[in-house]
Amino acid sequence: MARASSRPDAAPPLARADVLGGAAALGVDLSDAQADQLIRFAALLGRWNAVHNLTAIHSPASILSHHLLDSLVILPRLASICGERPCRVLDVGSGGGLPGVPLAVAQPRWRVTVVDKVQKKVAFLTQVKLELGLPNLDCLHARIEDVQAPPFDLIVARAFASLEDFVRLSAHLLAPGGWWAALKGVRPDDELASLARALPEVRVVDVVKLAVPRLDAERHLILLQRH
Repeated sequence: MARASSRPDAAPPLARADVLGGAAALGVDLSDAQADQLIRFAALLGRWNAVHNLTAIHSPASILSHHLLDSLVILPRLASICGERPCRVLDVGSGGGLPGVPLAVAQPRWRVTVVDKVQKKVAFLTQVKLELGLPNLDCLHARIEDVQAPPFDLIVARAFASLEDFVRLSAHLLAPGGWWAALKGVRPDDELASLARALPEVRVVDVVKLAVPRLDAERHLILLQRH
């Protein structure tokens, strides 16, 4: 049986230059080896997606813009929070590994845990860990409220739930002085107001407007801490 990549209509894989260039535009410095890991991740995502419907995004170019770069865009701000220490990061409702896998690739000193309640998604993430050779990536099949683990310095989520639910469900896993980081589309003013009413002990540190190369859509990073 011929491989999918040999079909005349198969989309070509991502080019290393496109990955490196897109990351550099975000202020993220990747090595060639890291770019190649992300290219392999994109290929795995496309291959598994054909069977398991992990994401609505299919083409390699769209995976680059809508998934890889849309995950890496938060890295400079998260890196400024962590500094030189090897942060423990939890990606809540990781789905296809976003943003957890790109963060684990780009920051090998960080310990990144991806958690999802859907078994097939965690099976995919486990395969990603093995094929990309990511010893700093841990995969959990669980609901976030049921996870018992040492506390995390950063708890991140991308299109997971409302800010209030995100904080409530993961609060038991945040280390003292830790941060929540939620990647949203349009500025979620209603969610911010609801969060302030329901959880006054949580403060909004910053709302950062982001720009993602090749992606014509609004993006905001919401940074939260306990008072």
